[in-house]
Amino acid sequence: MKIARHSPNVQHVSPIVEPAMHPQSASSAANAVTIAALQVEAGSFQSPQAHRHRVFVHASAATRSYCSQVGKYFVRRAGDIDLVPAGEEGGFEAETRFNTIELSLSPALMENVAAELGSGSLRRLETRHLLRDERIEHLARALENDFRSGTPSGSLFADSIGVALAVRLLGLDEKETERPGRLSEIQLKRVVDFIEAQIQTPLSLETLSRVAGVSNSHLRTWFKAATGLTVHRYVLRRRVERARLLLLASAFSISEVAHLTGFAHQSHLSHWMRREIGETPRGIKRSRSVA
Repeated sequence: MKIARHSPNVQHVSPIVEPAMHPQSASSAANAVTIAALQVEAGSFQSPQAHRHRVFVHASAATRSYCSQVGKYFVRRAGDIDLVPAGEEGGFEAETRFNTIELSLSPALMENVAAELGSGSLRRLETRHLLRDERIEHLARALENDFRSGTPSGSLFADSIGVALAVRLLGLDEKETERPGRLSEIQLKRVVDFIEAQIQTPLSLETLSRVAGVSNSHLRTWFKAATGLTVHRYVLRRRVERARLLLLASAFSISEVAHLTGFAHQSHLSHWMRREIGETPRGIKRSRSVA
């Protein structure tokens, strides 16, 4: 994949990460959402026309900048967001070096989510500057953290981030409303049983949506309403619990247990086990030998 070029002041561009980290799900989500970490020198920062929607989240302290379109100076602060829709261009003059997170979304993702939400034809996105939105910032930071860790969370996490980001962008001008609908007991059981049976494999939101027979965005919303957890967090908890049982009842090594429960590697298992149950794989193995 090629990285879109910006102004010559961009000194460092991290490799763009595709959300699907496993060949099994690459066809369903490839290129739906991508991320790049940019370090930009003082001077002109230009975002030329592109075929994708771009979201820039400012990641530096206060950066004084000049917008030639309105002829004014502005101060960009960490968390400020610039939205540049497909086919539009943006940019500004920065007085100091700054960092920014660039997320790009395919128009197809936006159109699919709009259709799933029953929004009919997709309303044209508007260019926005210095937008403050905690949800968009949180989603960008979550994907960035996973990216910097080597994308251990895989395609299910990136799929969920992409859908959530699309939903938020589509609803920027709308008030929060309750959407009717839920997963039936049979649908929820099908999804839960599938997760248990396929816990070792890379799971994607697309696959689980097909199992439930609903759209990606509806599964994301209705699953949380039914369980109190996002799909991604539920899968992580089930993987942690399966790993705990294997560590207690088998002779598998920690790395083997990580593989058998769908974690990217041993340290990924350790991280989530400490976070979810406050224990480490080594500690659980030691408790088994003592018992």
